[in-house]
Amino acid sequence: MPDAIHGKNKYFSRPDYFYAKKTTGNQQNFIFVNVINNFPRANNQTFNNNKMSTASLSRKALSNSIIINAAAILLIYFTPALTHFLNFPLYLIEPMRLMLVLAMIHSDRRNAYLLALTLPLFSYAVSAHPVIYKMLLITAELLFNVWLFYTLRNRMKNTFAAMASAIVISKSAYYGLKAIFISAALVGPGLISTPLWIQVITTLIFSGYAMLFFKNKA
Repeated sequence: MPDAIHGKNKYFSRPDYFYAKKTTGNQQNFIFVNVINNFPRANNQTFNNNKMSTASLSRKALSNSIIINAAAILLIYFTPALTHFLNFPLYLIEPMRLMLVLAMIHSDRRNAYLLALTLPLFSYAVSAHPVIYKMLLITAELLFNVWLFYTLRNRMKNTFAAMASAIVISKSAYYGLKAIFISAALVGPGLISTPLWIQVITTLIFSGYAMLFFKNKA
């Protein structure tokens, strides 16, 4: 077992290292071993700064999630009343997808999945709309939308294209499944209830907002 000595010698002068001296015949071999607890202060300071920054981001994401979730619940709850008051069918602007997009942009992945899973269920619970099978379709579509956005964003490095593609692909899957449900008489007739031109406009608005937000953030 070599002797461990702390301090300086003519071969090495770092005070934050131990050196172990081992004698073999007439030759002395020095083995230097770093001591974790004696890392330079700069490393500790950097670690503390990173930890504080991560905690700050987590608090901000949590605050955003609470605000977005509360707004989503209120919007879904009051959509029938607002539709009657404004004399405008608010479902045309896709309020669930609107809140989902805001969640993906301003909160985090977990909260986006949470909203995708619970908003259709909440809408069904408070207004019995959409009907049960359509609610399942919408839930699957929104969950697919979230997964697609984060997957495509990592691969494309283009937020507008990622958001637009995620919405279009998830909508296509929704209409495909809805056609099957209609043929099985699980939902009523009428494949497309919102005009396509309105869907194109809302998709462009959602994707453009996502692009501008992440561009300014960068």
